[in-house]
Amino acid sequence: MKKMNYNYAFLFYDVNEKRVQKVFKICKKYLSHFQYSVFRGEITPSKLIELRTELNKTIDKEEDFICIIKLMNDNVFGEELLGKKDKQTGEDLIL
Repeated sequence: MKKMNYNYAFLFYDVNEKRVQKVFKICKKYLSHFQYSVFRGEITPSKLIELRTELNKTIDKEEDFICIIKLMNDNVFGEELLGKKDKQTGEDLIL
């Protein structure tokens, strides 16, 4: 099985209130804060491993949820936003 090197990631989380600030700070070290519990950005494979390791040490796996969507790069996805658009979109990042 071929290993994939992902260079871009989206991260969403839903964690207990007691751990929200810790998880937020960890995510902020590696990715750009997009909205509430959503982060995204370029990330090296080694930094992705560090991020995952730190999060695994912080969360309660029986109670918390974190989803990391890994992409090869920021050119292989389309992003559409509806509503208030005061944040830079993926399309803006590509151009």
